[in-house]
Amino acid sequence: MEKKAQMYEGKAKKVYETDDPSLLIVDYKDDATAFNGLKKGTIAGKGVINNQMSNFLMQILETKGVPTHFVKELSERETLVRRVTIVPLEVIIRNISAGSFAKNYGVEEGIVFEQPTVEFSYKNDALGDPLLAPSHALALKLVTEAEMNQITDYALKVNEVLKDFWKQRGVTLVDFKIEFGRLADGTIILADEISPDTCRLWDSETGKKLDKDRFRRDLGGVEEAYTEIMGRLKG
Repeated sequence: MEKKAQMYEGKAKKVYETDDPSLLIVDYKDDATAFNGLKKGTIAGKGVINNQMSNFLMQILETKGVPTHFVKELSERETLVRRVTIVPLEVIIRNISAGSFAKNYGVEEGIVFEQPTVEFSYKNDALGDPLLAPSHALALKLVTEAEMNQITDYALKVNEVLKDFWKQRGVTLVDFKIEFGRLADGTIILADEISPDTCRLWDSETGKKLDKDRFRRDLGGVEEAYTEIMGRLKG
């Protein structure tokens, strides 16, 4: 597969075209950002961990009936993926109160919900990724009703699979953000990444944070946490 012109560079990844118009190469960077890019830094080795973790988990999700953009891991940092048009929605599933949920609603972190919450944000940096009701997403024509239902079903399935996966490894899946895309024929599939950048992962016994919150909150031990969660991933 020939790597061609760079098509896009985001906060954490670069995307390249290939000699097949239906396939792209994603290259994961060590750059770290928080608070819509207001805080910037580097987490050594993050790109390697996020690439490999995301690929590993997406392959598991494929076996559980969630279609993804993953095609093939090319190297430590690069992966071949199916080309999609990203749906401009961030889908956030929460099992436990933390982060913006705790802040916005004035509750402490660590409250275990009886059932997961499903949130949508409008994927728009200029507007600060505002929270969005499903009816607003429909009004803005970001998705159809059928797509919204499909995305919600997939997101809850991802939660069910990942919660069980991490529980077996002594890790609690607190919450996570995922994104979906449309293939050329309109099929909705899981895209972007699943990593310590996009998930809150706590040690089940100690509550130690093993994710990007260590960077966001200046808790120290960021690289060590990413390395530890990668070790847990591989069992």
